Amino acid sequence: MLHLLLGGSPDRASVGSGPKRSSASSHGRPRGSSSASCKNFLRKFVDSEILTANLEDWFSGISKESRFRKPAFDVPFELTELQNFDYALEGVSFHQFVRMPNTFYASTSDAVEATAHLAIEDFLHASVKGLCETFWGHDEPVPFSVACIHSTSPKFYPAEKAIANGKLEGLCATAILLKNSWHSRGKWDHIVELALLRPDIGSLSMQNDQQPSHAVLGEALFFALRVLLSRSLSRSSTVVRNSNCVFVLLVDSQYGGVVKVEGDVSKLDFDVNSVYECAAEWIKEHARITVSPIDRIWNKLGNANWGDIGTLQVLLATFHCIIQFCGMPKYSLEDLATEHSSRLQSRRTERRLVDTRANGNGLFRFQQRSQSSEIVEVQEESVKFESEGTLKLEKGSVLWMEDTNWQKGFQINEVLADGELPIYIATPVEEPGKSLLLYVGSSPTHLEPAWEDMNLWYQVQRQSKVLTSMKQRGLSSKYLPQMVASGRIIHPGECNKPSSGGNCGHPWCGTPILVTSPVGETIFNLIRNGLFGCEEALRCCHDCLSALATASSAGIRHGDIRPENVIRASNGLRHPFFVLIGWGHAVLEERDRPSMNLFFSSTYALQEGKLCAASDAESLIYLLYFSCGGVFPELDSVEGALRWREVSWSRRVIQQKLGDVSAVLKAFADYVDSLCGTPYPMDYEIWLRRLRRTINEDHGKGIDVSN
Repeated sequence: MLHLLLGGSPDRASVGSGPKRSSASSHGRPRGSSSASCKNFLRKFVDSEILTANLEDWFSGISKESRFRKPAFDVPFELTELQNFDYALEGVSFHQFVRMPNTFYASTSDAVEATAHLAIEDFLHASVKGLCETFWGHDEPVPFSVACIHSTSPKFYPAEKAIANGKLEGLCATAILLKNSWHSRGKWDHIVELALLRPDIGSLSMQNDQQPSHAVLGEALFFALRVLLSRSLSRSSTVVRNSNCVFVLLVDSQYGGVVKVEGDVSKLDFDVNSVYECAAEWIKEHARITVSPIDRIWNKLGNANWGDIGTLQVLLATFHCIIQFCGMPKYSLEDLATEHSSRLQSRRTERRLVDTRANGNGLFRFQQRSQSSEIVEVQEESVKFESEGTLKLEKGSVLWMEDTNWQKGFQINEVLADGELPIYIATPVEEPGKSLLLYVGSSPTHLEPAWEDMNLWYQVQRQSKVLTSMKQRGLSSKYLPQMVASGRIIHPGECNKPSSGGNCGHPWCGTPILVTSPVGETIFNLIRNGLFGCEEALRCCHDCLSALATASSAGIRHGDIRPENVIRASNGLRHPFFVLIGWGHAVLEERDRPSMNLFFSSTYALQEGKLCAASDAESLIYLLYFSCGGVFPELDSVEGALRWREVSWSRRVIQQKLGDVSAVLKAFADYVDSLCGTPYPMDYEIWLRRLRRTINEDHGKGIDVSN
């Protein structure tokens, strides 16, 4: 163990006792004691070895008590938390440029030790930068810095400067600090997270069931308590609010772990004549200590294994530290983690495991023929996945839904199976004359969702989120679906879900439901039955464009326009109208990704995986082209889909086909072609006016523009 005698007179605050200037000017007061007592306590609380000695019997007692329930301490993070965090960080790049020297174990060379300090500093910098940009965005500069703590100085030094000034031997910890223009050299109450670099973390943990040694743990508790006490004396209300929780990282050149200390420091007895006994008593009686297993962070080349469990523990601790000082992130961990499904879908598309055409269940099987080494697609035989416990509804079934404050029943009248997933036409039990669209999701009990379940998630949970967002933003149009209700299924039999939340063992428990209006027939079905003509094409273009205009006014784009996602409704009106449904893949923010469809996705979506301003309009053009009898070739790759688009637009195949229906549709196609892939916004209003005028002149039927 590295001996830390952080001595110093009360007039000259040593690093171990915290900067005197910080304490003297603080307004914060620990409850139950004066700040002066706390400051005097800090000045005398300078030796980690004495604290560890006072805790030795306690450590030994805990080890004996936990002999049959190892490890001795609870862990700060459950495996499911780390897995979700791992999903959220998929695709995020962390760059540690200073390699961790693997010889730090066996070498006492100053050069190797100096490189190790530089490496841990660079690791913390890369971690903070990557997490801030991922969860809080790129709009603001990172509000943190990284520096080292020296045992004989109240100042914080960048490792490089400390090494250059000959202060390598006294470096005792590395800290992530909150930037402060008034205190550029840092203060103890500005410490966000601490890392203790010790050469024997991994080797000692192997002898102790992946737990840190008592000496290292005692040192971590010493630093943790110093940080908590310094925070309690801070001028900043934000810092004072976080004086009850701190994370300390324990690392060597290969391994690392996390110690989390929580507790109310106002319950500490500030007796300056027995500081270590009081500190030990507070740790035993009033602190909650959780310790992660010591696991590998760096490989033998000195590179961090960013996706491994050891590094994820450290990153998750740093993430919680950032939340303490910056508030909740702009992009939540849960939302980023749910994108794992869409990334998996994109990867399957890249590998051509998914047939993105509208019909079929989206999967096909490959077969190798004996007479050729070529792998060919067998179109006749589809692979069908049957998810265990998936709810199957038939006509006449009654489904009960539980919302926050009420229960409501819906009777299934019809099952629509035009697309990959069923949609139900249902009638509320209390309103027999009303028809609604009902979507049923997959059971949350599926730990690894099947392909069908991922699509259900977009259809139900994600679409519920999008429609709720539209409602909150005041978006209203008869050409947009309206969310009537969303909630969870009430399954038959007794529900034994725990009072703390979660689900019981029934396979339907917690299954989500979404109910929307209006009800109508999909374009896919209209085309199949020969009911989609010139008038329908014009009205469809007008109504869908109107829906897109309303949504785009709030920065929302659809991202999944296809024949199954447009319905013709009437709602008792004289003239039927078209409604753009299927908003599960809508793009609300820059990080959202649209659905990938070889036939109807825009060129920009296929190339970049994103939407430009004209992407939805381009998809609408392909929908109209298909609806008016246009022929698609067999498309089985993104490259083939892009080639077809390039040839069709350049030879004006699409424009000519739409020109056979109406000159205004041909002109609209030319307009969209000129905008594809550019940042220029769509002028919806001018085309809505032209379409209304054409419909009124050609067919003598007006369009209700009140919405």
